[in-house]
Amino acid sequence: MNISTEEKRLLLTLARQAIASRFAGEKPVLPDTPQLRQPAACFVTLKKNGHLRGCIGNLQAADSLAAAVRHNALAAAFSDSRFSPLTAEELPGLEIEISLLTEAKKLDYADAADLCHRLRPGIDGVILRAGSRGATFLPQVWEQLRSAEIFLSHLCLKAGLAVDFWLRGQPEIFIYQVEHFTAEAAA
Repeated sequence: MNISTEEKRLLLTLARQAIASRFAGEKPVLPDTPQLRQPAACFVTLKKNGHLRGCIGNLQAADSLAAAVRHNALAAAFSDSRFSPLTAEELPGLEIEISLLTEAKKLDYADAADLCHRLRPGIDGVILRAGSRGATFLPQVWEQLRSAEIFLSHLCLKAGLAVDFWLRGQPEIFIYQVEHFTAEAAA
């Protein structure tokens, strides 16, 4: 999805306003441009002092981009089970990042070594599925988990699988790419 700099600014403002509106008991108005009305898959990541504070998204386009950003911003702030709900005092110092996802494509691979060879660190987001379990990491996670082996091991843990499941279990792997943009904290 190709959106303008102005539309990126609108989406980042929407994400911050959606969170702020929860504290004020209001409902934010969705920006309305043809591009932002298009269905899109996206993630909203919240960071405080450079540390993850919440991250929620959708892997498939189900709603308009503007509605998805609003929903995911609220979910990242108040419903990410890894963190307590955001407080109003944290909002000014919050960094917001939006990631727009391409459609996920199944990655065929022969074995664990081939899988590692096919993944592109820093480029590919990865969805790992095994039965009813699954998890994803955005491409930005490669910044912390630089090797495919470590990346896949942590992804297995996130999915509730054994750390070495990717080595022996032949999980389904899907890859996608993102366009991401950030609004720094309002210091």
